[in-house]
Amino acid sequence: MRKLFGTDGIRGVANKDPMTPEMAIQIGQAVTHVLNEKGHRQRIVIGKDTRLSGYMLENALAAGISSMGADVISVGPMPTPGIAFIANNMDADCGIVISASHNPFEDNGIKIFSKEGFKLSEEQEFEIEELIFSKNIQSLASSSQEIGRAFQEENALEGYIVFLRHTFPKNLSLEGVKIVLDCANGATYKVAPTLFKEMRAEVLCLNVNPDGKNINVECGSLHPELLAEKIIENRADIGLALDGDGDRLIAADEKGNIISGDKILAICAKNLKKERRLKNDLVVSTVMSNLGLSLALNEMEIKHIRTRVGDRYVLKEMLKNGAVLGGEDSGHIIFLEHHTTGDGLIAALQLLAVMQKEEKAVSELSKVMKTFPQVLINVDVKSKPDLKGIPEIGNVIGSAEKELGDKGRVLVRYSGTQPMCRVMVEGPTKEQTEKLTKKIAEIVKKKLN
Repeated sequence: MRKLFGTDGIRGVANKDPMTPEMAIQIGQAVTHVLNEKGHRQRIVIGKDTRLSGYMLENALAAGISSMGADVISVGPMPTPGIAFIANNMDADCGIVISASHNPFEDNGIKIFSKEGFKLSEEQEFEIEELIFSKNIQSLASSSQEIGRAFQEENALEGYIVFLRHTFPKNLSLEGVKIVLDCANGATYKVAPTLFKEMRAEVLCLNVNPDGKNINVECGSLHPELLAEKIIENRADIGLALDGDGDRLIAADEKGNIISGDKILAICAKNLKKERRLKNDLVVSTVMSNLGLSLALNEMEIKHIRTRVGDRYVLKEMLKNGAVLGGEDSGHIIFLEHHTTGDGLIAALQLLAVMQKEEKAVSELSKVMKTFPQVLINVDVKSKPDLKGIPEIGNVIGSAEKELGDKGRVLVRYSGTQPMCRVMVEGPTKEQTEKLTKKIAEIVKKKLN
């Protein structure tokens, strides 16, 4: 059977399978049917980022949902974690986000949250896929007397801002804190500036003028270079860079140095442990986390669990082991005390809170972790065969691992959301790390294209 869902929802090039209006209608129908609880009229929240194709897919999704007898509540541009909150807060049956996160504007995607604010289980995703590809959906559609309606909700943004503000300690203030804020021309372009200005911070906003095509273009969490320049130029205290759908945060200190997701995890973990709020003295991250994070956590006597790449796997291990903090080096960080999913704005507020509590600059706080040289090369691929079945790739990886010994590591894996193979190497020196990464990437490119 074909697969629709990757590690983070459904993604593809807009107006091409599976991101077509026709498929969006079927997804809307299938989601409504699978999540239906008998005895009440369903309502489903839809939000989106700022991509041009969002309008097309939103209308198609709404058509599919209403054809199954459910009502649609559209909230417009809204961060992914905002939809997770709103779905739960409005007692909806689920929340759907139209976004391809950090991908270029040509792509789009669909993420689905349960009424509790968690992403759907793999079993539910499989059920949706099975229903779509069985081509039995149309027979399940409602009669003309039971078709649903679509509504616009104008006040959703305000409710989300109130929720965010409540995650920040009441005894602290951001008054006088100078922040450079990069919204990536994405879903946070309204909510993030409003939030920090309401909290009395001094805010310089970058990339808050989306035109449907400029989302993530040389800006946001993937490209924090301009952010770093503006911090120095304006003598700011901190820089905050979000991605296109607002679930990731990459920061920069007052000197313009980039603060990765791993460093944010380490800074927050230290503070939570100090306050005896780090449940089970445990942090969960993925295999992409820098070796420096493990060493830093070990020095703080904090246990560390690594998972497969993808926030769903981080969350699964957090729930299984009773952790309240987990995330990815990319900046997708989950604070389970506050939310059910990664939220770039909550991560920003928690980092700012540590700054205020400790009365220290971010550059000082970030010394808690030393970063090992790490190089990542993304190789475009035409197919994704099992890497273990390709001897040449296995040999070059084995050779690199032997050269590094216990002073580094190699990780080669396919992207779960794009046609790419990611080649990552960590090592004792930048020169050796770059050399080995390029060597492996060349073989991967040769064998997979």
